[in-house]
Amino acid sequence: MTRFVVRRNLLAWLVVGAVAGVTATAHAQAPVTITDPWVRATVPGQKATGAFLQITAHEAVTLVGGKTPVAPVVEIHEMKMVGDRMQMRALPNGLAIGAGQTVALEPGGYHVMLIDLPKAVEVGQKVPLTLTFTTTNGERLDVDIEAEVRPLGRMGRPMSHGGLGHGPQR
Repeated sequence: MTRFVVRRNLLAWLVVGAVAGVTATAHAQAPVTITDPWVRATVPGQKATGAFLQITAHEAVTLVGGKTPVAPVVEIHEMKMVGDRMQMRALPNGLAIGAGQTVALEPGGYHVMLIDLPKAVEVGQKVPLTLTFTTTNGERLDVDIEAEVRPLGRMGRPMSHGGLGHGPQR
């Protein structure tokens, strides 16, 4: 599991816990868990790439954006078929994730787009990325992760083909 840091107003949680008569520890669980974050490597001159990961929400949240020192613009995008064409678009309202759900941000689907890269991101590099979520009560939550840069043309994790004899694909 990847190490991440959650920043939110701990004092607010302590006050809520005290008023509700429960311990702050019970509320201190991070609302999201991030696993297997990675960024696709780029070639010189390429101005954008994607970041991919899995998000498990322990309470309903919406992924609304992010920031990274490697790109001035970070957006949440989706790829989907429109007619006979695959199209990519930004999600202006973010990506809602229900309590208890796990959403995979992966090539060909939802992903975090890093835009206007000033230089290439290279295999083996570690990319710091802060993901910003909002909760159902409007609270903002920043989660800091570090994503490994993986080669172009590789998928993030082995894919199963259900016994079709293809073997694992990367």
